[in-house]
Amino acid sequence: MEKLFKSLIIVSILFFLSTQTALAQSYQNTAGEKVATGIANMVTGFIELPKNIILDSEKEGIPYGLTVGVISGVMHTVGRTVVGAFDVITFMIPTGPSVYPHYVWENFSRETTYGN
Repeated sequence: MEKLFKSLIIVSILFFLSTQTALAQSYQNTAGEKVATGIANMVTGFIELPKNIILDSEKEGIPYGLTVGVISGVMHTVGRTVVGAFDVITFMIPTGPSVYPHYVWENFSRETTYGN
């Protein structure tokens, strides 16, 4: 009986530790992805300006792209840069990146959105 009890304790300890290791790995991946996308968005946020000019020009025409596209491009440039800085500051909180698409060069024809 004592041998069985010791075996159960050892198996329980191993099971508990393996679960913690799996959770820690997931946390590291999430935090690492969040800090990487945050840095990339802070550095490349300025690409939102030409991106929005191009997208608005294709949708509504060149005059619209050169007016509204510039304004929305500036707004998204500031937004992506600030959200990127926020993601870097809060990378220890395990949430996903806050900007979609995650990088400005991903799916260049898609408008940027924010939030989870």
